[in-house]
Amino acid sequence: MSTSAVDLLQRAGLGEYPLEVLSGGMISQVTRAGPYVVKTHAHPPKGMFPAEARGLDALRQAGVRVPQVYWASPEGLVLEYLEPGEPDWEGLARMLCALHRTSAPTYGWDEPVFLGSFALPTGTGEDWTHFWAEHRMRPWLEATWSKLGGLGPRIEKILSSPLPSEGPTLLHGDLWHGNVYFAQSGPALLDPSTWWGERAVDLAMMELFGGFPGEFWRHYQGLCPIPPEVRRAIPAYQLYYLLAHVHFFGTSYLGAVKRVLEQVEQ
Repeated sequence: MSTSAVDLLQRAGLGEYPLEVLSGGMISQVTRAGPYVVKTHAHPPKGMFPAEARGLDALRQAGVRVPQVYWASPEGLVLEYLEPGEPDWEGLARMLCALHRTSAPTYGWDEPVFLGSFALPTGTGEDWTHFWAEHRMRPWLEATWSKLGGLGPRIEKILSSPLPSEGPTLLHGDLWHGNVYFAQSGPALLDPSTWWGERAVDLAMMELFGGFPGEFWRHYQGLCPIPPEVRRAIPAYQLYYLLAHVHFFGTSYLGAVKRVLEQVEQ
């Protein structure tokens, strides 16, 4: 890992710094090098790191605080190191509400999108239920089918169920609390899987593993109220992330898949 990080810094013309391994790299290896953060992977899927760089740029253009990208290549990224600061849940709520008020004419993304190291289909669509089923859920269902047992046909059965639509908005796409960072300059987002979708996809991940306190939700819902029909649909979107966990981390997540699926089937 160290050699790879040094190599990327040299390619970017950024010199040499003492290296410090950072926590939080579930897919990539993350190393601090002075004012920079270097992300590498032993065998990076083709296009994964450039896709992350494009996602960070899209979020930045939408007004979200993200680390600056100094170097992007198929082998890794060199990012800005953000000095840690104090939690600011109201600031995070304002930033995410502004993000979830962006709009686009269609769902999806014309360039490669990854969730972790898993490549999702490119392309766009105007029908949300169809796009979600075929471009987001079905790839995970096919990847995990052999591990799902009787849960697989049950998930497939609900794919045609209509979903509420508020319209396409820019998503972080993997918004668990570990991808929120409180910097000295304010709340920031890390490790995106950015595309145009329903904001409930972000809300689903935010609620799945906790970490967003009541203070955050009070501010967020005060600024961007969540309609009842959207809230009822959140478990359907949580299946997307749970299937990803089954794929990456194994069958220990099947119990969570079953519990959430039962909520969807009610």
